[in-house]
Amino acid sequence: MPGPGFVHLHTHSEYSLLDGAARLEAPRSNPSAPTIFSEAARDGMSAIAVTDHGAMFGALRFYEAARKTGVKPIMGVEAYVAPGSRFDRTPGESEEKYYHLTLLAENETGYRNPSDLSPSRTSKASTTGRGWTSSCSPNTPTA
Repeated sequence: MPGPGFVHLHTHSEYSLLDGAARLEAPRSNPSAPTIFSEAARDGMSAIAVTDHGAMFGALRFYEAARKTGVKPIMGVEAYVAPGSRFDRTPGESEEKYYHLTLLAENETGYRNPSDLSPSRTSKASTTGRGWTSSCSPNTPTA
């Protein structure tokens, strides 16, 4: 069991494609099944962050389920960072060039920033050229 005041800040839910299995809510067929929140409460955590891979599709369900259980929700995402465009990839290229960046929201503005980059807002990101990797790339000028 983690020590007092410990909070997981890098957790993948069922919305983390191909990488997460932790449920936000127990299924109707098994209401006593463990969830992210039941396990956090069991370990004495007052808060927990969800940082799904490259998407924030489950953010609203995560927030609502956390509030129901009395665990403070911390919104986040694990972004992919590439050296150039997300489309620039030579077969056999070293994976060491590609990184993950965990982003956590401190407030509503912080939540909206990664939400604007998330694939759930693909049409906006694609039309403005603000996809995950191009926006997070070290080659992208900042304002």
